[in-house]
Amino acid sequence: MKTLVWVEHDNSEMKDATLAAVTAASKLGEVHLLVAGSGCGGVAEQAAKVAGVGKVHVADDAAYAHALAENVAPLVADLMGHHDAFVAPATTTGKNIAPRVAALLDVMQISDILSVEGEKTFTRPIYAGNAIATVESSDAKLVITVRGTAFDKAATEGGSGTIEAVSGAGDAGLSSFVSAEIAQSERPELTSAKVIVSGGRALKDSETFEQVITPLADKLGAGIGASRAAVDAGYVPNDYQVGQTGKIVAPEVYIAIGISGAIQHLAGMKDSKTIIAINKDEDAPIFQVADIGLVADLFKAVPELTEKL
Repeated sequence: MKTLVWVEHDNSEMKDATLAAVTAASKLGEVHLLVAGSGCGGVAEQAAKVAGVGKVHVADDAAYAHALAENVAPLVADLMGHHDAFVAPATTTGKNIAPRVAALLDVMQISDILSVEGEKTFTRPIYAGNAIATVESSDAKLVITVRGTAFDKAATEGGSGTIEAVSGAGDAGLSSFVSAEIAQSERPELTSAKVIVSGGRALKDSETFEQVITPLADKLGAGIGASRAAVDAGYVPNDYQVGQTGKIVAPEVYIAIGISGAIQHLAGMKDSKTIIAINKDEDAPIFQVADIGLVADLFKAVPELTEKL
């Protein structure tokens, strides 16, 4: 089976999410990568070095500069004539492209897989992760998105894939890139951070969130996350949100402060290696998944913890 993996990148560097998708694809058979972008030759060279990659298809065209799904999907669909499966990381962009590819191929997409059980059999979460479904596809072609936290990242060195230029239809004329507002931060990106400190609705407002969470995160060199309630209340931007409708994370340490532990939030962080919860409500659902739980007033406990670090 030949599998085509979409490489997520910014035209200069490959994103980590791709590496988990490569690991998943390697369980299906031969792995080919697709680098679609503008001036993306450097990314193609990085991709060719990824362990287990046999070939890298490069589509270098201004139409693919911003990975607009309306332009990328027809390119992928064309390449699927020589591939049996298309795999994309379950990121915002990957989840934008894959359904369009599935529609063009007239097949069912298998979303957010957790494991590969057979050539066409996979597991995926349902009911916000409270149940795991085993699904088997009967389609001739597979379209799959991969939950990045469920698979190890493929090694970025050791591969010797061949690079091959390909071309597509280019600009489909259905959408155009207008602008992007990209938040700049010295902190590690949430999906790749080893330690995450998250705050919830109990932090009252954005100023309090900053005063309580930020010093602790600074001491730990951690990424900062938040519950949906905190984001909806305007304490922090929505790119901080962890959960089913936010980012799925699995750091070494996840510290949940003032977060009750609604199902929506737990779906995004319960695979963390060690979960530490601080909440004054001893019946909060977060304590059911926490490895270490502290029943205390966060406004006293967290500054004290920060001071002693």
